[in-house]
Amino acid sequence: MTLPKFTILPLVILLPGVIGLNACFQSGPGNSGYMAGVGNPIGQVSLDPKHPAPAIPDDVSYWDGDSASGAPLIKINRSQQKAFFYKGGVLVGVSRISSGKEDHATPPGRYKISEKDKDHTSSVYGCFKDKATGMMLNDNVDIRVDKVPPGAIYYPAPMYNFMRITGGIGMHTGYLPGYAASHGCIRMPHHMSEKFFENVVVGTPVIIE
Repeated sequence: MTLPKFTILPLVILLPGVIGLNACFQSGPGNSGYMAGVGNPIGQVSLDPKHPAPAIPDDVSYWDGDSASGAPLIKINRSQQKAFFYKGGVLVGVSRISSGKEDHATPPGRYKISEKDKDHTSSVYGCFKDKATGMMLNDNVDIRVDKVPPGAIYYPAPMYNFMRITGGIGMHTGYLPGYAASHGCIRMPHHMSEKFFENVVVGTPVIIE
């Protein structure tokens, strides 16, 4: 007697957080500077769709400043694509960053944090999604020049842990492709933007080199 053959299909478990991607985060990797999706070019996956995984492994970022004291100071090195956090002149943290791309360069100079906003959104950049289906239509929108298509809705780009430096430029959680790619802001891994946000005050000096 010949037993029937069965095909065993792989079990795929979809995490609720990944299914319900929020606003602009439903876009694909590399399509948008702010809203790159859960996947990325080397196959890393972020289990939190609000804070996508970096495109390259982050073996740079660290924080060792919880027990340190002294006045905070941040130095941002654009050529190294790193941000350095000091307390009382002692280096206590380093973060990988993505600063402004060539046509939206992050301006060098000496500044001070002028605003902190944990749940900030961009006033300029975002995405268009179909109002009825929720499908992504355009995930790299500049609302100053792009008009909302009929049947679409505009979502501003999220900038969690925003620390304003000058004008519309600040440090915040963002996608890191491994090179300077922003519209001028300094993007950071989410866990590092949290540490920087928690340890700065309005008036903290920021030096951009």
